[in-house]
Amino acid sequence: MAITYLESIVVGALQGVSELFPVSSLGHSILLPAWIGGQWATDLDMSAKDSPYLAVLVAMHVATALALVVFFWRDWVRIIGGLWHVVRTREIRTPEARLGVLLILATIPVGLAGLALEKAVRNHLGTPIPTSIFLALNGVVLLATELLRNRAKKRDPVLSSTERTADPSMPDTATMPAIEPAYASDLRLSTISVKDALLVGSSQIAALFPGVSRSGSTMVAGLFKGMRHEDAARFAFLLATPVILAAGVLETPELLKPQNHATLGPALAGSVAAGVFAYVSVRFLVEYFETKTLTPFAIYCIVAGIGSLALFTLRG
Repeated sequence: MAITYLESIVVGALQGVSELFPVSSLGHSILLPAWIGGQWATDLDMSAKDSPYLAVLVAMHVATALALVVFFWRDWVRIIGGLWHVVRTREIRTPEARLGVLLILATIPVGLAGLALEKAVRNHLGTPIPTSIFLALNGVVLLATELLRNRAKKRDPVLSSTERTADPSMPDTATMPAIEPAYASDLRLSTISVKDALLVGSSQIAALFPGVSRSGSTMVAGLFKGMRHEDAARFAFLLATPVILAAGVLETPELLKPQNHATLGPALAGSVAAGVFAYVSVRFLVEYFETKTLTPFAIYCIVAGIGSLALFTLRG
């Protein structure tokens, strides 16, 4: 079974966008071939025996993670520098060091769950009908989150000003124009509690179910803990990077097996497409969530999920 260059590039572009948009890249990687049908459905069936499709998707995910590293390189330089200081001094003295430790702790739950559940969930639920259901549910959760936040703000108008940081004792970085917005966001994120970081990180486990978005579930958890939209999105993107890279390290040997050598070229082409589209997507989303909400993505997921469920149910 081989994957063509066209199939890989189209899926790569879709993966680069849908991994960061809160609409589930895994879900769309399953649904797109089923929507198109024919040879695409055969070539891009991750549940088929000895299919290289999952390994190709993982390579695309790694390209997406590298795009995130490139976009957030200043943040990662600060975070890694802070972690190095922790290693040398055994003390957490700076916001960068605390944010780095929080990211490590928040990554542990999904890492363990992924090792234990990923293959089982994929084999049993990685088909169009369950994926359609989970995509619609993903939209319902996103929409419900925004509706609940709007209702809470109407009940308590002070919420809009107090949600600026997880720790009310910290200074309002919005009133410090000299601070770069990205750095101000990192400062706010460094104030969240270990418990909240673990909760937000654990929410990524939901993305093991095809159709549930990793960034969406992480943002929902962050919003429920009082984060701003832009901070929740930033934390989601930072959290996704080590998880995706680790998955790539684990799955790359599968792609390098002799029987998959014919797929290496298309996988590389698709990975380039994924990296480019991911970089463009994250640039857009970082600005988007400064002023806007999850609602449009929620509506899309509900419509696409229900529409797909109807289509595949009728097909039988």
